[in-house]
Amino acid sequence: MAKIGKRYPLLIYEYTLSRWYPATLAISIFLFILWWFQPRYLPKPETTGQDLQLLIISGLALLMTIFLFLMRKAAYVRPHKKHLRLVTPFLRINISYKRIIQTRATEMSTLFPSSTINHLQRESIAPLLAKTAIVVKLNEFPIPLPILRFFLSPLFFKDKTPHIVLLVDNWMRFSTELESLRTGGDLATQPHKDRSSLLSSLSGDDK
Repeated sequence: MAKIGKRYPLLIYEYTLSRWYPATLAISIFLFILWWFQPRYLPKPETTGQDLQLLIISGLALLMTIFLFLMRKAAYVRPHKKHLRLVTPFLRINISYKRIIQTRATEMSTLFPSSTINHLQRESIAPLLAKTAIVVKLNEFPIPLPILRFFLSPLFFKDKTPHIVLLVDNWMRFSTELESLRTGGDLATQPHKDRSSLLSSLSGDDK
């Protein structure tokens, strides 16, 4: 009897880190090229340590690139028998099913209207706003909200009420597994939710 669901990578982290690591890689390559050609084409540095600093910074940028690349899918959410586990590179929490009041599928553009975010933010997260997220309504946060906001992206919270917005790729399967385990069902035998019933929730608002 299956009592644990799949890992569902959090798209907010995957999308953000996928935008960052090419930039750090470019910086690393640029600094290495600058270090390599400096003795030939650039003025000799005032101290012998300056060219070494370029190489060190280039190496650090490369290490950051590797870290960001590996962390893209390290942030995930996973339903367990008695709790929902949320894992990010700097935060790992278990949300007891006793805290969960309701789950609802809602489009990100509905949760975060263009009027609530500035133009630059809207441009940077535009692909995410077209996706569907699962809003997990809670009776209270598992840890204080300021701590959650410090470690998590603002896109995890649509307002200050107890909830969390989970954006995953296969949201229908995630919702089915979560509800199955939350209600004490078995993933091996629990029937899948009807697609139309899930899609009908997109037009509803949290109450």
